[in-house]
Amino acid sequence: MRKAVTRPRRKFKTARLVTGEFDEKPWAVKHPRLKWERSIFYGSIGVGVAIGAIICYQAYASVTNHSYCLVLEDNFQKIDDSVWSFEIQRGGYGSGTFDWTTDDPQNAYTDAEGLHIVPTLTTETTDITPEQLVDNHVLNLTTSGQCTTTGVDNCSIRSNKTAGAIINPVRSARLSTKGKKSITYGKVEVVAKMPQGNWLWPAIWMMPEESKYGEWPRSGEIDIAESRGNHGDNYTSGGRDSIIGALHWGPIPQADGFWRTSGQHRVRRTDYSQAFHTFGLEWSENYLFTYIDSRLLQVFFIKFNDKKGKMWERGDFGKAIVNDSALFDPWSQTGRRNTPFDAAFFLILNVAVGGTNGFFPDGVGNKPWGDKSLMAAKEFWDGRGSWYQTWGEGSKRGMTVQSVRMWQEGACV
Repeated sequence: MRKAVTRPRRKFKTARLVTGEFDEKPWAVKHPRLKWERSIFYGSIGVGVAIGAIICYQAYASVTNHSYCLVLEDNFQKIDDSVWSFEIQRGGYGSGTFDWTTDDPQNAYTDAEGLHIVPTLTTETTDITPEQLVDNHVLNLTTSGQCTTTGVDNCSIRSNKTAGAIINPVRSARLSTKGKKSITYGKVEVVAKMPQGNWLWPAIWMMPEESKYGEWPRSGEIDIAESRGNHGDNYTSGGRDSIIGALHWGPIPQADGFWRTSGQHRVRRTDYSQAFHTFGLEWSENYLFTYIDSRLLQVFFIKFNDKKGKMWERGDFGKAIVNDSALFDPWSQTGRRNTPFDAAFFLILNVAVGGTNGFFPDGVGNKPWGDKSLMAAKEFWDGRGSWYQTWGEGSKRGMTVQSVRMWQEGACV
């Protein structure tokens, strides 16, 4: 049997601190190393703040602060005919829209909220019956003295059931400041609320006073804010939860360069029909941008004086061949980089319905018509059982404009 090994007992040592062997207030002791570490830490913070301030100042200083002269301010106590004109026609304005624009008080009126532009069914707001809408009825806005443009197709139509030609199934309104208020460079701010309803197309935009460089899109188009009335959850291309800003420009319609100069902003858990927002434009010789509520929330921005060159070079049109022919530059005579956006533009407010130009893409959102169909308007009307129920009640199906302000760049004379 092994003998047990007895280990020596460890001598007890008290853990009690003895006065004089420790620092009673260690936090009060100033070590040289800690002093340097703190100096480096706080010094780095100071340098960072200084650098940030310099960067912010340089960014601020780089922004050109123009002077502006207010040329239009309208809070819509009434529709002022010294500022606004109604555009009346039924031809679709080159976009194949299905609405007939009127000056009817049911389609454009003011109240305590502001200006309302509201689409209505033709069969509910005229003497045209559902049967006449689709067959054997003539609408002639020239004969009635109402049409504000030229061209037979823009001013008249005969419904024909066999051909699928129908009277415009929806009436709406389009107001513009053409010939009354315009700017060449400046700012625009429109406070508005967008409509609710499938295939509604509200727009706040600008067109040139003169077709200085030729027909559309040679003379340009500025879209400050466009939207679709469809519910955003059901429309992947962006419904009323989305705002689009763009420039349209090009030597011919088939070569519109808008896709190079456009932007889109979407919101979550709400949409632009729920509250008023400010839709703005800032435009100078060197840049142009659109924004929502603040200049900080820009939808799209273009710098005209960058390395991309003039708009012809930006669009790369010199390499394009259309119908076996090369394109020609309609802007070469000016020598300016921002042509055609160097002329006077006027403001337009409207709510269109549908269209065949691709703004509502085929196959998206159960669209009831095809853009290439010869009976697109009839197909749209035949699908009213699905879309009309989505339109808001009363003025909610329209765009409500609380105010419009427009400034010309430069000091007031």
